[in-house]
Amino acid sequence: MTVARTHADNVPGVDPSVDFDRVREWMDGLGLGSGGVRGVEPIGGGTQNVMLRFQRADRTYVLRRGPRHLRARSNEVLRREMTLLEKLAATDVPHPKLIAGCVDETVLAGAVFYLMEPVDGFNPSAELPRLHAESASVRHRMGLNMVDALAALGDVDYVEAGLADYGRPDGFLERQVPRWLAELESYRALEGYPSTGVPGIDRVAEWLERNRPAHWTPGVMHGDFHLANLMFSREGADVAAIVDWEMCTIGDPLLDLGWMLSIWPEDGEAADKIGTVLAAAGGLPTSAEIVARYAERSRRDLSAVTWYTVLACFKLGIVLEGTYARACAGKAPAALGEQLHAITLSLFDRAHKLLA
Repeated sequence: MTVARTHADNVPGVDPSVDFDRVREWMDGLGLGSGGVRGVEPIGGGTQNVMLRFQRADRTYVLRRGPRHLRARSNEVLRREMTLLEKLAATDVPHPKLIAGCVDETVLAGAVFYLMEPVDGFNPSAELPRLHAESASVRHRMGLNMVDALAALGDVDYVEAGLADYGRPDGFLERQVPRWLAELESYRALEGYPSTGVPGIDRVAEWLERNRPAHWTPGVMHGDFHLANLMFSREGADVAAIVDWEMCTIGDPLLDLGWMLSIWPEDGEAADKIGTVLAAAGGLPTSAEIVARYAERSRRDLSAVTWYTVLACFKLGIVLEGTYARACAGKAPAALGEQLHAITLSLFDRAHKLLA
């Protein structure tokens, strides 16, 4: 008699932090399939969270948990993701469908996790199916549909959706510049990080504080909205799902629009800031088209869209600079640090152009 292997550590290339015997027992209690777990395989992504696809009975699942070595907030972040995905089920926002969540930390030796439906689609940062690679019009519609998905998210009534306690919208914009300047200052404690930091950052910070919008409407924001966090249909230009919700909060959704614009190819250029395959193929909408499309799909005031784009450049640049600072101290790969530092400088260059 052959016993089916269900442990992730028995599958080559799969993180051993998931004990599928325990997962199977937990699923039994919820009536999610029967029998053994088959076809366990890792799913790559932009984070260090563990994601595994597997089959049980006639259904395919995706399991998501925090990194193998949990950080202080890993479980809290996963719990927030579960809540968010559950609440998005009643909206038009394209997202991975939550099947069930496990907040009992004893099931996976300290880690909470959840199961979701697999997304039928592809990530355009790394690949383009033939249909999309050969058609500039399809790629153009992909960019516009990306805006539509973002506008749909910003249109969610977060109170009605049951997310009233999900974030701290009061003072959200006022907190941004001090919060990220403090983050940058913390990098100076890392040995080897240049004292010069990011050139021109004080000018950008002062401009942001002086021109901060006086009025805005809180809403659900993704927090890291760009092509690497989207899945598209293989059959056309539709957005299949927005993924990686770990930075989601209740804040100003226009910062998501600014985030998208901060990375987007500058007019006349064929590459975006993060080197996606889709952008390199060309044919994407211009920044002006993106703003116009958002204005068509949203009731939000876009008169300060430049401010939000500059804030996104400022915030994302400082986030990426953290890896460079750790690389200078020998705590991250040097090549990666240099690569992200170059993106930071490029983002601040864009910010300075927008100030001119």
